[in-house]
Parts: sequence; C-alpha cells; structure tokens
Amino acid sequence: MDALDRQIIAALRVNGRATYADLGRKVGLSASAVHERVGKLEATGVIVGYHAVVDPSAVGLGVTALVSIHPTDTADDDEVALSLGELIEVESCYRVAGDESFIVKVRVATVDDLERALGRLRRISGVARTRTTVVLSTRFEGRPNTAPAAPGSTA
Repeated sequence: MDALDRQIIAALRVNGRATYADLGRKVGLSASAVHERVGKLEATGVIVGYHAVVDPSAVGLGVTALVSIHPTDTADDDEVALSLGELIEVESCYRVAGDESFIVKVRVATVDDLERALGRLRRISGVARTRTTVVLSTRFEGRPNTAPAAPGSTA
C-alpha cells in the first residue's frame, strides 16, 4: 500500500459513494487506475465493506449505552464474544485491557428495552457482571480517521 492508496482510502472514508472518476480527480489518477487500486484494496482485505450512515434516532433507536463486560474466572473470551454478537442490540464490541474483557455499544428504542437487553447480556455464560453508562448525547461518532500512518509502518 502506497501514498496513493492511502489517499484513495481517505477519500472513500469521507464518501464511500464517490465515483472512480471523482476519486481519480482527487488523487491524480484515471478512473480505471483508481478502479484497479480499489479492487486490490478490497481483495486484500484493506477495504472490508461499504455502508450507509443512519441517524439512530431517526430509525427509533434513541437510547445508546456503553456496557463494560466483566468476565467470570473461567470465561472463554471467544465464546463470550460470539454470544455478544448474537444480541441484535449490540452494535459494536471491543476487547479491552483492564478489569473488564469487553466494552459493547448497545442501541435500543427505550430504557425499558435497555433493561431487557442488559438482562440478556448478563445471562451469557462467562459474564460475571456489567457496568452500564447511558449516553446522554453524541457529539460526534464514526468520523473518518484520515491521520497518516506512523513513520516506518507498513500499513
């Protein structure tokens, strides 16, 4: 991956629906050259998908919570992660260092729905306890990180 690939990635992170011609103008390549590079980035797993950014409140998911998952002494992290992935309310799951094993982002319609989701989460084998932080407002989220790679990095 070179500097042009990084520029293409940065442009796609801002606008995943940009045409190859638009991307080419931004990075100084032909549309066909950009198409080839994007194809290679997809084939090698650098670009793993495209999606629409949706306002959660507009689709009825007005309550967001961050839930820390504290494991039992015998918990299998892979099994816990698989079980977390089966809960439709869990939007993101992060394996973290510290007392907890995971932090998950949960989105639901109401506080009552959050209570029910937390009950299902606590019943997962390997979950000893949880700690929940309810989000009052979101200042920004999902913003593209277009920071350059660290010097000497191959990414």
